[in-house]
Amino acid sequence: MTDREISFHIRGAAMEVYNTLGPGLLESIYHKALKHELEDRGLSIASEMPVEVYYKGVLIEENAMRLDIIVEDRVIVELKSVEALLPIHFKQLRTYLRLCNKELGWLINFGAYDFNDGLCPISLKEYKKD
Repeated sequence: MTDREISFHIRGAAMEVYNTLGPGLLESIYHKALKHELEDRGLSIASEMPVEVYYKGVLIEENAMRLDIIVEDRVIVELKSVEALLPIHFKQLRTYLRLCNKELGWLINFGAYDFNDGLCPISLKEYKKD
């Protein structure tokens, strides 16, 4: 499955969750619903996956953070339920992509009034300067 096909399913699943539940709930609720929706669509996902952090080749933290969802072991999905996305949210996802050696991620904010305002693909190819 290509990144484009995976992204199509992620967008569709997120839209289904948003349209069914609406905005304003806790992130954990959207996490469980999106996980269920992606699995129902036949996608392979990992949820709450721990990430190791290395500094100059030395492991400094085994469970430094947990990724919300990884789809098909290729695309990281970072979920939020906030009024508005901030620059730090985008930086966080880019850091996750770099640490996990992934090219593509989706930042999805279920707290957005307009669903399309809360749906942001992030590609590391666009941020080689970071």
